[in-house]
Formats: sequence, C-alpha cells, structure tokens
Amino acid sequence: MLVAATNPCPCGYLGDPRKECHCGPTQIERYCGKISGPLLDRIDLQVEVPAVAYGELRREEPAESSASIRERVLRVREVQRKRFDGLPGVETNAQMDSAELRKFCRLDAESDKLLEHAMESLNLSARAHARILKVARTLADMDGRETLSSDDVMEAIQYRSLDRKLWS
Repeated sequence: MLVAATNPCPCGYLGDPRKECHCGPTQIERYCGKISGPLLDRIDLQVEVPAVAYGELRREEPAESSASIRERVLRVREVQRKRFDGLPGVETNAQMDSAELRKFCRLDAESDKLLEHAMESLNLSARAHARILKVARTLADMDGRETLSSDDVMEAIQYRSLDRKLWS
C-alpha cells in the first residue's frame, strides 16, 4: 500500500480559501510536472485534504473510533473474499484483472455513459479506467450492493482529483 502527499503548488496555498497562492502558472505547471502520469495512474484514491480549521481541532465530539472503521473494513474484505473464492491470487477488488473487471464490475447504460464522458474529458488512461471500476466496486461493497450504481462510478471518478485538477 502506498500513501503519499503533495502540495498543490510550491507555496502550498493554491486553492486555499484563507491564504493566497503567489505561484505563477509556469511554476505550478513545473511543480505538478514532477509527478509522472504513469505514477499518478497507479494511485487509486487521490483526494484533496484541506487545512483543518481551529474549531475542528478543538471540537468536543469524539471522532469515529478506529475500531468501528476496522469493523467496516473487515466486513467489506469478507464480502470480497467470498466473491473471489476459487480465483487464485485474487482476494480483493484491487487484485482484479481485466476478466474479473468485466465479470464483477458491469455497468448499466447511465454509468457507462458517465464513465465514457469522464475518460474523454479528463483524458484518462486505461489504467485509470480499471482503477475507477475497482473503487466503484468497493463503494458498492461498502453499501452492501451486488451491482454498481452511477453514484458509485461518479464517486470513484471524484477520487481521481489529481487527474481532474492539476494534471489534466
């Protein structure tokens, strides 16, 4: 598993609602160009994490516990284990190859059109297409659904934020 972080620009304030970015377009383009497309393609979930407001840091209500998050993960992993039982080398959605993608990630017409539009407008690669389907499959699993919905596909596309914003 790879977890990585980057700033949106050299100063780190591009898109920040509270502080102004002073980087020029050329600086930003050069900075973003340091992450290669092939590397970016291999990152399943790309999300923006805005700065946390002081009030949030001082919040009294407890956050969701790690134990409850772990329970959700284990439940979804069990769903996937059962789905792939008998398929050597495949235990999770992330390990599906193209044959399994076709079998377990079928899209209805609306979802297919949505994904096609994203692929064309964002100039996404075949690898990004597969990653979107795997994430959409996991989202459906989290909701306890056997079939993918257009909401699953749309949310999975949203997790390609670097494709959509900085590197498109």
